[in-house]
Amino acid sequence: MGLHLRLLPNFELSHYGRRLRLPAPAQRLLAFLALSERPQHRCIVAPRLWADLSDERSGAALRTTLWQIRRAAPSTVTSHDSHLRLCPSVEVDLHESVHRMRSLETGARPEEGLSDSLSHDLLPDWLDEWVVVERERYRQIRLRALETLCRRFTEAGKHAPAIEAGLSAVAADPLRETAQRVLIEAHIAEGNLSEAVRQYRTYARLLDAELGVEPTASLTALLPAAARAHHPGRAVASP
Repeated sequence: MGLHLRLLPNFELSHYGRRLRLPAPAQRLLAFLALSERPQHRCIVAPRLWADLSDERSGAALRTTLWQIRRAAPSTVTSHDSHLRLCPSVEVDLHESVHRMRSLETGARPEEGLSDSLSHDLLPDWLDEWVVVERERYRQIRLRALETLCRRFTEAGKHAPAIEAGLSAVAADPLRETAQRVLIEAHIAEGNLSEAVRQYRTYARLLDAELGVEPTASLTALLPAAARAHHPGRAVASP
């Protein structure tokens, strides 16, 4: 049916490449259903999306929103026994991204362009609690996938995509040591010790400034003692 729902990073519903305009409540309903693992009962959907309204008014708002969606994009939402779900034929970029990341865990061959598609967060400007929970869930999956990509590209001797994936992981969470580790290892594998040391020292300064702690001994041990002994901030003890 050519319907594609994009949630990374922003909401967009398109039909064969043509963007469909929807009011904000309709966008939130489609996003809610796309993030749900199973069909949702109307009596659950309405109060979640219109928590500031009475049951009667939230139910009315849900009916109006469904009418708007069906008018703009028929067959996008299906209803059965008072349960709502996103039509399975609607392609959702979030689902596609998670599937590709899960495939890495089962040994699928890493794609060199995958780290680019993992650079976006889930609806970063939406503040709804149900979005915040799913955003963090997706972020954790994305971070692990980027680290896996970096590690496997490093092992395969593909240094450029390894460093690209490592940089994406660090950008997503600069304080995450596992992300810093795979990036430093990628620099070392490429033969760029200076880049590895620079990354280590940047991380050490960030840890000191944000948390008042030092890198772990196992991370510190990746670098020669002379290279890691001196950096702005607190001294790093040798392992």
